[in-house]
Amino acid sequence: MMKRARQFERAIRANISGLAPEDYTYVRENLPQAAAKLFWGMNIADQYHALQVAYTVERLAKEELAQGQSVDLALLRRTALLHDVGKVKGDMGTLGKVLAVLMYGAAPRLAKKLAKRGERVARQYDKISRVLYVHRYHPAIGAAKLRAVGLTKEAEMIKHHHEPLSSRDSLELRLLKQADEQN
Repeated sequence: MMKRARQFERAIRANISGLAPEDYTYVRENLPQAAAKLFWGMNIADQYHALQVAYTVERLAKEELAQGQSVDLALLRRTALLHDVGKVKGDMGTLGKVLAVLMYGAAPRLAKKLAKRGERVARQYDKISRVLYVHRYHPAIGAAKLRAVGLTKEAEMIKHHHEPLSSRDSLELRLLKQADEQN
């Protein structure tokens, strides 16, 4: 519960203060133009979260490198920045996320039923179903967007970033999952 409270506080802070100049530089240096366009299509709170995941994954990767592991740091940076591109401005804001977390926690069967309906409806018609759909399926939505711009490795990782840790996960996917969980 404390993790969710911290996430909410960070989202509100990001909506108020925006990103720092060095965050813009970091995105520009680590994403190709088509991918950056997807990043900037997210709402500010998701951009802030993605940046925090990127900074965390970079720290975790450097620890692995120090232990002699081979890590594709450039891939990790891109994937961390893009892991939530399945969420776009207008689909779900901070309060929509709060609603989704509460619904999936308190009434998961109803949330899943409404989410299935959300795939078929426009966000203006049934906002709650659309929010629940995006919350549940954003990894697959984001993966499809990344495949469309030629980022297939990133798409494959992002498609699985909310699944439980598995022994089959690459080191990069494990680090992404850890960094996302910490933020």
